[in-house]
Amino acid sequence: MTVTPTYLRDFLEIPYERLEELNLEVKQQRLDRVPADQLREERIKYLADEKRIKAVTVCFTDVEGRLHMLDYDKKFLLKSQDNLTFDGSSVRGFSAQHESDLRLAIDWSAFYWLPTDVFGPGKVLAFSEVRDRDGSLYPSDLRGRLKLWAEQLFAKDGTVCHIAPEIEGFLFRGADAERRYHETHKFEYVSTGGYYHSLPGDQLRKFIDTAAEVQRAMGFGNEKDHPEVAPSQFEMNFTYSEALITADQVQLYKLLCRQVARNLDMTASFLPKPVTGINGSGMHTNMSFARGGKNLFWQADGKDGLSPIGTDAIDRILTSADDICLVLNPSVNAYRRLDPHYEAPNQIKSSPNNRGAMVRIPTGNERSARIEVRSVAPDANPYLVFYTLARTALEGPQPAADESKRTRTRFLPDNIYDAIRLFKSSKYMGELLGEAVQGKYAEVKQMQADRCPKALGSLIKVPEIQFHHEVTNQYLWSMF
Repeated sequence: MTVTPTYLRDFLEIPYERLEELNLEVKQQRLDRVPADQLREERIKYLADEKRIKAVTVCFTDVEGRLHMLDYDKKFLLKSQDNLTFDGSSVRGFSAQHESDLRLAIDWSAFYWLPTDVFGPGKVLAFSEVRDRDGSLYPSDLRGRLKLWAEQLFAKDGTVCHIAPEIEGFLFRGADAERRYHETHKFEYVSTGGYYHSLPGDQLRKFIDTAAEVQRAMGFGNEKDHPEVAPSQFEMNFTYSEALITADQVQLYKLLCRQVARNLDMTASFLPKPVTGINGSGMHTNMSFARGGKNLFWQADGKDGLSPIGTDAIDRILTSADDICLVLNPSVNAYRRLDPHYEAPNQIKSSPNNRGAMVRIPTGNERSARIEVRSVAPDANPYLVFYTLARTALEGPQPAADESKRTRTRFLPDNIYDAIRLFKSSKYMGELLGEAVQGKYAEVKQMQADRCPKALGSLIKVPEIQFHHEVTNQYLWSMF
């Protein structure tokens, strides 16, 4: 195969330190709410002037949470950025074949310069909204839903939703370990060191260090990274931000982890419970609301340091726990994780220190007071999760008058079939998402469940990996 010599190419390559500066500047523009027209004008001028950019990677997310990417030639995009179409019928959970044409509207505020050793030289990345043929927001685009709701919330009284996720994952030996699981029936660890323990030069630490460098360069605002409790498990935390920015970063986090792992001939997996008998992975979601720079969840003399707004948010989330469980745990495999033997958050209650509770109240202060929703799987659609949790915290049903009198502990569904049934019958979810999106989401979740054995037992089964929405490709689905 002939490869174009590097001396014939002059594509954009930016050092990591400068990348971080550029991406943090763009992030600050989002936080400062610089008008969309101004950002569009700035970005288009930059693309036109920067001759070393060859393509723009445009991203969108389907209803299940898979990140889709299209590379547009820069010259084509500059001429056609107001008419970018794609076939929605090829995306599971989107439009039917007879109504397939959908549009992409670039969100110029969500613009990223990329490390070339991970994404290739000469490219930049932007997120987009999915639009219908008439230009209206496509109902199944949860990113667009979250963005619109956040804008309306801020316009009403200046309230913003802050979210910081803690996303756990596993690192396995060999590329495509998940896709080959139906052949190998096993995952191979790269480390068995456990919590906080890893030699500086071993494979897990090398992966974590490399991925953390990429995060830092992309303006995540890193906080800490470390091996987790289970063998070959990792967690890399970044600072809180507004809900939409954080959701975009979740998608980029999983993307860059997978690519960094692949470059090292390994697989970064965000299956909630890939291996029987060890702890699973979660996406603990820390959430608070602020107005005028003041944390609305903080009250120094409140119970556990929370204000009435904070405790009310917990009550509303717990009241709707069954209704939203499928949103937070969207796969057959996710219900493996909700096992009390492995610090699993399957109890519908809140607690400052019980890690089996669905909602934890971390120790905080005026700046950091928050609630932590622990029963979120790392394979969940972050836009759908944050949209659902934020709206439920502020607007969801309140507990019945006699709710506090209950003494028995309630538990989340322990299988996807019950979760689908509760989701489909939920009037609240129909109001929150619209009955059409509620039906589409339930349908694609049922498709996955139907390909798996209903009585799962204790061992991880091949179909729950093979037909997982973040793992499978069209070739494997068509073999069913």
